[in-house]
Amino acid sequence: MTDLTYRSPSTEVRESPIQGRGLFARNAIAKGEIVAVKGGHVLTGAQWRALQPTLGPAEIQIAEDLFIAPVERDERHGCMLYANHSCDPNCGVRLNDEQAFDFVARQPIDAGQELTFDYAMRNFTIDHFPTVCLCGSSRCRGSVTGWKDLPAARKADYGDLVAPYLRAMDADAAC
Repeated sequence: MTDLTYRSPSTEVRESPIQGRGLFARNAIAKGEIVAVKGGHVLTGAQWRALQPTLGPAEIQIAEDLFIAPVERDERHGCMLYANHSCDPNCGVRLNDEQAFDFVARQPIDAGQELTFDYAMRNFTIDHFPTVCLCGSSRCRGSVTGWKDLPAARKADYGDLVAPYLRAMDADAAC
């Protein structure tokens, strides 16, 4: 197995009550602490769509038509973040100096707590995840949506902890 994604030593992957496997805090995590950095290959949308039926959901969107994903089955596990979706996430997305995405804590996280982020923080649209949201949060929207369908108040709540290309798309649309 090839590990392309960094997961903090303060985290561990285990069964999730939300769905499948999830990323959990092994130790307390401070606000702003990096919990993971998604690794993989940079692919166009067409390249990823050709691989996705074989590899399943394993990508993150980094630009309007660019994705980070595995390209071979033996890379899939090592590319996964294992952070499940939540409509009330405790993590967000931040661009680092190397132009990669860090997944960081939006708030202090207790040991044992599942690490989650809103998939809308990194995807303009969601077309391959289940439409019914399983997060169980009191802020649940009922379905997993992309940035384009996120309410303006929620976008504002996330501040800068979203993929920068999404903020740029909003700015371009406002012009």
